[in-house]
Amino acid sequence: MKKYLGYALVFAAVLSVLYVGIIRKSGGGAASGLSASARVTFIELGSVNCVPCRAMQPVMRTVEKRYAGQVKVLFHDVWQDDTPAKTYNIRVIPTQVFLDQNGREFHRHEGFYPLEHIEKLLNDRGLKPLPVY
Repeated sequence: MKKYLGYALVFAAVLSVLYVGIIRKSGGGAASGLSASARVTFIELGSVNCVPCRAMQPVMRTVEKRYAGQVKVLFHDVWQDDTPAKTYNIRVIPTQVFLDQNGREFHRHEGFYPLEHIEKLLNDRGLKPLPVY
C-alpha cells in the first residue's frame, strides 16, 4: 500500500510541475490574453491543486500543439488570483471558456472536458488540426 501511495505522490508532483510550466508559458494570471492571430482563445479556469483541473493539463497541451496559431490556450489558477474567476463569473472549477477573435464568449463548459469534445467544438468553428508527421 505504501508503494502505491509513493507512486501517486510522485505522479502528482510531476503533474504539478508540468502544469506550472503551462501557467508560465501562457502568461500566468492575466485575465486578458487575446491573440490577434488566434481564431479562438481557450481559457481554462482552475487550480494546480484540483484533481480534475490537473487532468485537463494534457488536454490543453494537445489543443495547443494540434491547433497552433489557431487557438491560444490560457490557464488561470483561481485559487492564487480570483480576478479571472470574477471576470468570467465561474461557479466551479475547472471551467473552460472559449472566446472568438473579438473576445466574445461563444462556449463554456464546467468540469473535465474531454479532448474529443473540444476538437469537435473547434472543428465545427472551421478550425483544422495541424497534420501529424
